[in-house]
Amino acid sequence: MAISGMTGFGRAEGASGDWTWAVEARSVNGRNLEVRFRAPPGLESLERVAREGAQGRFQRGQLTVGVQARRSEAAGAVKVNVEQLERYLAAGAPYVATGMAAAPRLDGLLALRGVIEVADALEDPEAKTALEAAMADSITAALDALLAARREEGQALNGVLFGLVDRIAELVSDAQGHAAGQPAAIKERFARRISELAGEAVGEDRIAQEAAALAVKADVREELDRLAGHIDAARSLLGTDGAVGRRLDFLTQEFMREANTLCSKSALSALTAVGLELKAVIEQFREQVQNVE
Repeated sequence: MAISGMTGFGRAEGASGDWTWAVEARSVNGRNLEVRFRAPPGLESLERVAREGAQGRFQRGQLTVGVQARRSEAAGAVKVNVEQLERYLAAGAPYVATGMAAAPRLDGLLALRGVIEVADALEDPEAKTALEAAMADSITAALDALLAARREEGQALNGVLFGLVDRIAELVSDAQGHAAGQPAAIKERFARRISELAGEAVGEDRIAQEAAALAVKADVREELDRLAGHIDAARSLLGTDGAVGRRLDFLTQEFMREANTLCSKSALSALTAVGLELKAVIEQFREQVQNVE
C-alpha cells in the first residue's frame, strides 16, 4: 500500500425486520478531516459510529455519511409532530412578515428535522438497539468501501506523481549540464562588455577576477543539489504508507523556491529555458499533490 487519494464513494445496504436501508459515504479534498452525518430522526446516535469510523480510517478530506432508511408501510404509520412544526413556523414568521422570505410550503416544512415521525417505529429499546447495531455494520462497510476507493485513486496518483518526479529529475540533470558552461559564458560576456565600455583592451587578470566574482553570484550548484535532495525525498514519500499529502505540499514549495532561484541566477538562455520548464512541471506536481491524503 502506498499513498491514498481524497475523493471516493462507498455504499452498503442492509435489512433487518421491517427495515431496509442504504448507507452512502463520499469524500472530496480537504485540508483536514471533516465528517458530516445525516440519518432519519431517531437514529442520530449512529453519528458517533460514523465519526469514529472515519477518524480511524482517514486523516484528511471532507466526508459525508448518509443513512437512508425505510420501514414497510404495514409496520407503522407516520405522524406529524405539531409542536415542532409550530416552532418552525413561529421562528420564520418575522421573516415572512417583512418580505425577507416567502411563505413556507408544506413539502418544505415536512422535510424539516423532527416534523415527521414514524409512529411506534423506534419505541422498543431492544428493537432499536438491534436496528442500530445492524445499521452500524453497514456504516462500517460503506466506510471500508470508501477507503478502498481512495486507495485505488492513490494508486493512479502514484503513477502520475512518480512520472512528474522523473521529469523533474531529467530537467535538473539538463540544468546541471547547462550550468557547467556558465562561468565561461560569463567571462566572455564580461570581457566583451568591458571592451565596449573602455574602448581598449583590458588585462586578462582583471577580466578573470571580475568574471569570477560574477560567476560566484551566478553559481547554481547549491540549488541543483537541493533539488536533487528534494527529488529523493519526494520518491521516498510516494512510497510511504499513510497520509503524506501535507509533507508533499510543503516539499513542492521547496521545489518551486529552488527553481525560482535557479532562473534568477541563470546567465544562459538555455538554462533559463530549462528553469522555466522545471517550474511548469513543479506546478503540475503541486496540482496533483492537492489530491493526496
